[in-house]
Amino acid sequence: MKTFCLTLLLMLFTGEAMAERLKDIASVAGVRENQLFGYGLVIGLNGTGDDTDFTNQSFISMLNQFGINLPDGADTDSDNVAAVSLTATLPPFSKPGQSIDVTVSSLGNASSLRGGTLLLSALKGADGQVYAIAQGNLVVGGLGTGGADGSRQSIATPTVARIPNGASVEKAVANSFNRGDTLTFNLNRPDFTTAKQVADKINGLLGPGVAQSLDATSIRVTAPRDPSQRVTFLSILENLEVELGRERAKIVVNSRTGTIIIGQDVTVSPAAVTHGSLTVTIKSNPEIGQPGILPGAGQELAPRQEIETDEESGHMFVFTQGASLNDIVRAVNQVGAAPGDVMAILEGLKQAGALNADLVVI
Repeated sequence: MKTFCLTLLLMLFTGEAMAERLKDIASVAGVRENQLFGYGLVIGLNGTGDDTDFTNQSFISMLNQFGINLPDGADTDSDNVAAVSLTATLPPFSKPGQSIDVTVSSLGNASSLRGGTLLLSALKGADGQVYAIAQGNLVVGGLGTGGADGSRQSIATPTVARIPNGASVEKAVANSFNRGDTLTFNLNRPDFTTAKQVADKINGLLGPGVAQSLDATSIRVTAPRDPSQRVTFLSILENLEVELGRERAKIVVNSRTGTIIIGQDVTVSPAAVTHGSLTVTIKSNPEIGQPGILPGAGQELAPRQEIETDEESGHMFVFTQGASLNDIVRAVNQVGAAPGDVMAILEGLKQAGALNADLVVI
């Protein structure tokens, strides 16, 4: 029997509902990060800068700001300067004077940014306004080396660097946290059941009608107007533990790595799949069992599965009514199917309407 080489990650859940804090499954509408972007020059490089036209133009423009006027068409021919793009994330509620980290990436053909210093540069938001000013010495994790014959070798990426706390916030971003009489929680994963559970949990704590489920994502909550009271109010709500609704039955297939992730509640309707030189038959035969020896103990329905494998006589996978995730996995493990075989079987079951789950290929 072939070795089962497929990486099969099984997400098996018990029947108990999972409880998570509200802050881990939802965010407050209007409270979000903002992306900043800028352009700048890195100087002080040890001959590892770039020689592009826009770098020379930017360098000349910088010199002009300091009263140094070069003739038209002058070529600075400096290998110690590099043009870079700047990116940063402005956290919610950031105030002027606070510091944020900056990522610096080469735009030209610089071989390394190690040892460089970023000159004063503006960081703008999507609206074109300046929200932070960046400057400082670069921290480069990568390493690049070159030989006299033109050979080169690099470790990691020496053309991308960081400046910890390298930008100072100059302008706060307005948000709607303190506006109106309500707050809205948006679930990270839309689900009608979870939205109802959140509303019921809040109403159970604060009284009926305080929270309303608007749709599968949003829950609107009546909140105090006073900012200090609203902060306390939100602190209480975000630590509430909420039972999550069970996800839709889903199978995720990564065709590049051969990884298959099978979620809960995946079942197969009666079907037969011809594939390879193996026959696998799965039968679910529930039987009445006596759980204990004590008098008066009730009878219960005990599941009993039978799996038969025959390598010579057939070419058929047979799944009977109600075959579950465990049945599918046991069958696949028994026959030692290759990753491509399993993916083909799952796709065939889905096309035939026998796979009661969403099949997602990434």
